[in-house]
Amino acid sequence: MAERGCVAACLIVLLMMPVLSCADREGNQREAVFTKIPEIAEIRPERPVKIRLKRNAEGDYSWELNGDDAGKVMQADRMLREGIKR
Repeated sequence: MAERGCVAACLIVLLMMPVLSCADREGNQREAVFTKIPEIAEIRPERPVKIRLKRNAEGDYSWELNGDDAGKVMQADRMLREGIKR
């Protein structure tokens, strides 16, 4: 029986912790504050260059490139042109 009472007491303490964490010593409730850090909110993951390769009936190739970074789009275009020439 003593074990059951100890488990019940521990359970009550654990359940009361979240309730008491938002109250000050006088018992007044305060609102939890969440703030956004602007440096983290502005970071966007880089998306890769999307290449849509097309081939016509005569065997000629063409492509469409889409991407966020113009330098990476130009680099992908250069690589495709060099690959077709070989």
